[in-house]
Amino acid sequence: MIYNVQIKVMPLKDLLDPQGKAVLGGLNNLGIHSVEDVRVGKHVTLAIKASSETEAKQIADDTAKKLLANPVMEFYEIEMIN
Repeated sequence: MIYNVQIKVMPLKDLLDPQGKAVLGGLNNLGIHSVEDVRVGKHVTLAIKASSETEAKQIADDTAKKLLANPVMEFYEIEMIN
C-alpha cells in the first residue's frame, strides 16, 4: 500500500533563523510591518510503499533523521495524510 506522509522541518526555536530574518526584512521593505517574526523551514511530502501505517511512519522517521533534519539545528514533525 502507498502511504502519503508530510514531514515538516523547522529551525529550533532557540536558534537564529537567517532566512526568516531576510524574509522579515523584505516584508518591512514592502511596507508590511505587522509581521513580528518569520521562521523558514522545509515541507517534504513522501509517497511511501509499506505494509502498514506504522511501517510507513518508521520509514518517514528514518528519512527525516538520516537525511532531512539536522538535530543540532532543526526539529521535525511527521503527519500522515490521505
